[in-house]
Amino acid sequence: MSNQKITTYLKLPFQFDEEKLVQDLSLLLDRKWTPHFNTSDYEGNWKAISLYAEDGDEANIAALPNTNSKKLETSALYQCSYIKEVINTFKCPILTARILRLGVGAEIKPHRDHELGYENNNFRIHIPICTNNKVQFVLDGEHLKMLPGECWYTNVNYVHSVKNEGASDRMHLVIDCEFNEWSDALFFSLAPEESFQTMPAKTNSPETIKKIIESLKRQNEPASEQLIHQLTLELAELQNKATTKPT
Repeated sequence: MSNQKITTYLKLPFQFDEEKLVQDLSLLLDRKWTPHFNTSDYEGNWKAISLYAEDGDEANIAALPNTNSKKLETSALYQCSYIKEVINTFKCPILTARILRLGVGAEIKPHRDHELGYENNNFRIHIPICTNNKVQFVLDGEHLKMLPGECWYTNVNYVHSVKNEGASDRMHLVIDCEFNEWSDALFFSLAPEESFQTMPAKTNSPETIKKIIESLKRQNEPASEQLIHQLTLELAELQNKATTKPT
């Protein structure tokens, strides 16, 4: 059995112009931002504006649209020539492109998304536009420090959370893409192809579960308690199986 470490994130070899990103973003700040629909997954202000969406609907902020629908530019993207240039950097089918805005003091609670890793034939890209040093982005127990203009792949099938404890909103350009030969060449130049594996249906490794539990405990938030309990039970079950001898 292979001991290949699964790739849960990558810093991609692109550096976009922070000043141009902020300039385009300034054109959108007075538009209507749609509150995120997963209201049980966050506290505080978490809003989005779509740039590339099903039928070009700016208010449709769903991550993965109906596969038979047309994905079109929204009127918001028409204003943003540089952001459009950034999106066009990715020579693969674009499913959605959104700017996600996490307000001061807001928190996205620990959760998993459904089939949004590279091994699922689609993938999520984060390009920070505005952030601060008190934003905590935790993915599978690891803290990722994403800076403006950088470009990151994150496998959000794994437990992740975000807290904005700074004095300014955190705003990311988030692009969901469909894989193709171009993206294969990019990703497999940065990590072995076999490291993009489907997440086990039930569990992560005991070591990963321990890391996630410790990360959640450090957050010391009531919202994390249920997930800590669930993961603790999962860890105990794994440890019992490891110590039980077959009869």
